[in-house]
Amino acid sequence: MRLTPGPAGDVDLDTVNLFDLDLYTSGDPHRIWDVMRDKAPVHHQVLPDGREFWSVTRYEDVCRVLGDHREFTSERGTVPTHLGTDDEAAGVLMTSTDPPRHTEVRRPLGSKLTARAVRSWEDSIRATIVRFLEPALDGEPYDLAERALLLPAMVTGPLLGIPAKDWEELVQLTAMVTAPTDRHFLVGHEAATLAISHHELVNYVRDWARSRRATGGEDDSLLHHLMSVRPGGEPLTDEEIALDGYSILLGANVTTPHTVSGTVQALIERPEQFEKAQADHSLIPNLVEEGLRWTSAACNFMRYAVDDVELDGGVIPARGAVVAWIGSANRDAAQFADPHTFDITRPNAKRQVAFGYGPHFCIGAPLARMTLRIFFEELLQRFGSLELAGDPEHLRSYFIAGMTHLPIVAQERRTP
Repeated sequence: MRLTPGPAGDVDLDTVNLFDLDLYTSGDPHRIWDVMRDKAPVHHQVLPDGREFWSVTRYEDVCRVLGDHREFTSERGTVPTHLGTDDEAAGVLMTSTDPPRHTEVRRPLGSKLTARAVRSWEDSIRATIVRFLEPALDGEPYDLAERALLLPAMVTGPLLGIPAKDWEELVQLTAMVTAPTDRHFLVGHEAATLAISHHELVNYVRDWARSRRATGGEDDSLLHHLMSVRPGGEPLTDEEIALDGYSILLGANVTTPHTVSGTVQALIERPEQFEKAQADHSLIPNLVEEGLRWTSAACNFMRYAVDDVELDGGVIPARGAVVAWIGSANRDAAQFADPHTFDITRPNAKRQVAFGYGPHFCIGAPLARMTLRIFFEELLQRFGSLELAGDPEHLRSYFIAGMTHLPIVAQERRTP
């Protein structure tokens, strides 16, 4: 998805199609969201097949939709690909479950992913990122977006308990889930791609759990910890473990690569920001927050209204699907001054909602923040300059804002 909007132009909200995949590969959704926030903060769209949904684009409305499960439930599905057909795993899958069950499953897992808990992984993550960046130092074109797809698996694989031999296959499968029509991941047609990826991922975790039960093996991995979770006092079944493990794999793999490549692209296009960060590494944590705001890799989440809900700008009817556009909320001028400017010194960048908001706030946010901080520490320490070596290619997805290709050329930093 284009992250720097083009010139403002006329937008006909009556004909806008936010499910048009071409909008995210070659269009300019940010200019459409600008108009929606101003003129139609609650926007209704009916698709050609009769499915309908309401969009919220303002920061405060997005936070309300994601933050109040009593008004907006997750238990019919949380991603637009489920629009029109309730998620079969709703009420069981952690991401498609409301409190109290959601909290009962999430809390023990979250204890393994607090900022304090993940600090012990810093040295190993740094070593992984150094290995990841090393090939770029030879001065030859390096496709950051393509290579970055594997980076989260390299970082989180050991934490999850997944052997290195499986990382590449699992990364491919999670990409198929989030961008099933992208030519890099499409298998036959969209429905087949989704069915194959879901089946293979769920089976992988199910087989992993059954194998661990059969051998009695124990470790400190997150997936093994999932086997000890007891919502309502009862252990999770293998099927529930498989579904929640599937959710964890998606969360671990699908957003961080695009935050990396989108933020690097922003630094290349704004060399003064690159130089500012290179001169003062204390700015790196804020660079990470601004990168999260700027890229908004998880572009949206979906909920369903429980009853009629009135927002400033319209009413969402009971049982109506509502899409909360994260990418728009993070460019809301009511929250972020000059929102289409990438500024690593932005004072309130940490108010971004790239990790979501409310009960479903990303459980892996502390690990993601640490990984991104280390990535930019090492990049700024090692690279003296960065340039584009070709045109970016955008991911074909209205759910994940990202790139499949970002060829760059890096020059090693020379220290006096």
